[in-house]
Amino acid sequence: MTIKTMVLSASLLFCMGVPLLAQDQSNSKVLDKDGFETLFNGKNFDGWYLKLRNGDDVLAKKVFAIENDMVHVFNDAFPDEYELNTGENNTHGLFYTKKTYSKYILKFEYKWGSRVANNFERWQYDAGVYYHITNDAVWPTGIEYQVRYDQTTKRNHTGDLIRPKDVTYDWYRAKDSETYLHPKQGGVLDTSKSWLHHATPTRNFKALDDQWNQCEIIVMGDKYTIHKLNGDIVNMAFNLNPSSGIIGFQSETAEIYYRDIKIKEFDEVVPAETFLK
Repeated sequence: MTIKTMVLSASLLFCMGVPLLAQDQSNSKVLDKDGFETLFNGKNFDGWYLKLRNGDDVLAKKVFAIENDMVHVFNDAFPDEYELNTGENNTHGLFYTKKTYSKYILKFEYKWGSRVANNFERWQYDAGVYYHITNDAVWPTGIEYQVRYDQTTKRNHTGDLIRPKDVTYDWYRAKDSETYLHPKQGGVLDTSKSWLHHATPTRNFKALDDQWNQCEIIVMGDKYTIHKLNGDIVNMAFNLNPSSGIIGFQSETAEIYYRDIKIKEFDEVVPAETFLK
C-alpha cells in the first residue's frame, strides 16, 4: 500500500465516523485517542499469565473465565458457595501482566456478582489489584488497590491501600480517624506500621446492584500513587518502594467481573498536582 493510498484510506474511515487509533511507532502499541493501550483484549490472556495458590493451571482457567469481553471470576461453573469457610482457599490467585510498569495510569471497571467463596465470612466481597509487584507469590509483594465491600456494615473499602511485608510508603491520615487525608489538608504521617490504610469514606460506589465501578491507579515510580473510584480521589501514598513491577488482578472471596483494563504510560514523572486539581 502506498503512502497516498494509506492517507486516502484513513480519510475515508474518518468520514465514515470510524475512530482512528494512534500508533506508538516505537513499540507498535495501539493507543486510543487519550493515549491508553488496551491491556486485556477481551478474547484471551495474551500478555498475561494466571496463578492460583494451589498451582493448578487448569483450575486457574476456570476461575478466571473470559466471557463477553470480561474476566468473570467464579462463573456458573462454580456453586453459589464454593469451598465456603473450609480453610482451603485454593482459588485465591491473580492474573498477572507479563510486562513490568513504573509510571502510568491504570484504568479498569469491576462489578460484584452473587456467588461467594473461600473465607468470605471473614472478608466479605473481597478482591483487588496489585501493582509494583516484584514477587508473584500468592499473595504477592507489591502495593494493593483494595476492591472490597462489607455488606454487614454497608461500607465500601475499594481504594484502600494494602502494604504487604517488604513494601514501604508514606501515608497520611486524618488526625481523628484512620482514613486518608492529604498532608496539605491537615493529614498527619501515619507511623503505626499498619498494613491496611483506609480510603476516604465515600457514598460514590456501586455494591450489590449489578452496576459497574470505574477505578484508576495513578502511579509515578517511587514518587506517589493515587487511588480513584468513580472519579473521586480516595487515597494516596508517597515514597513508594518498590518503584516498578508487574500488575495483577485478584480472585479471592466472591464472584467479580473485570473489564476495560487499559494503561497509559509516561516516560517522565508527572507532578501529582496535575491530577489533584
